[in-house]
Amino acid sequence: MAALLDVVDIHKSYGTLEVLKGVSFSVGEKEIFAIIGPNGAGKTTLFKVMTGEVSNSSGRVVFEGRDITRQAAFRRAHGGFGRTFQVARIFPEFTALDNVIVAIEARQRSDGSSTARWYQWRPTSEVLDEAEVLMASLGLTQAASQEARFLSHGDKKRLEFAMALAGRPKVLMLDEPTAGMSPTDRMATAELIRKIRLEQNLAVVMTEHDMEVIFGLSDRLMVLNYGEIIAVGTPTEVRANKLVRDVYLGQEMIHA
Repeated sequence: MAALLDVVDIHKSYGTLEVLKGVSFSVGEKEIFAIIGPNGAGKTTLFKVMTGEVSNSSGRVVFEGRDITRQAAFRRAHGGFGRTFQVARIFPEFTALDNVIVAIEARQRSDGSSTARWYQWRPTSEVLDEAEVLMASLGLTQAASQEARFLSHGDKKRLEFAMALAGRPKVLMLDEPTAGMSPTDRMATAELIRKIRLEQNLAVVMTEHDMEVIFGLSDRLMVLNYGEIIAVGTPTEVRANKLVRDVYLGQEMIHA
């Protein structure tokens, strides 16, 4: 499997606190790669380094063969990174449809494909069609005219997925995509992630606390503990690793 994303010997410190200690791994094209570990393992910091939200102390992030270590977060977004957050980042007073339209128009302006004037208040028919198709694919058609702040928790997360996909990413970074969801919604979200990967032909990198979701969804996973990798492999390989069981999975495979 060709590597789409390479994380090479990443170190990150805050003052005297070393949070990441030489983390290296690769993510293949169209792969679902999960990052798990106990609280304080460094998962969120690693995510932020990968997406450019914080700078690393040393090491490299390579995307499609290009060193993007010092590239700003917005440039990574324009270059193929999509991102969701533990708490959905949407425009609460916009309708759900308008949220997706804004994301599509932002992509068009960044890649130079937009021919609309910057002050035009009505989207083009092409943008509207794309937004409606994207929302339909995520089961949001009925919510299109609702203000985003009134959506259910699950629909807010789906709307954030739609906004991320509007950027046409090559890798989708999902930070706790099922956080706060009911068991039914968690399973539905896992199926949605699987569907997105297949239909959009992209890679997915995710952190997640729910081990049923992780082991049912990921192609490979990596276990962090105190900023160091203790295992990388398929779900079967990681589940069989004694050190992982002692450090992490022994906690009933539920809480990270």
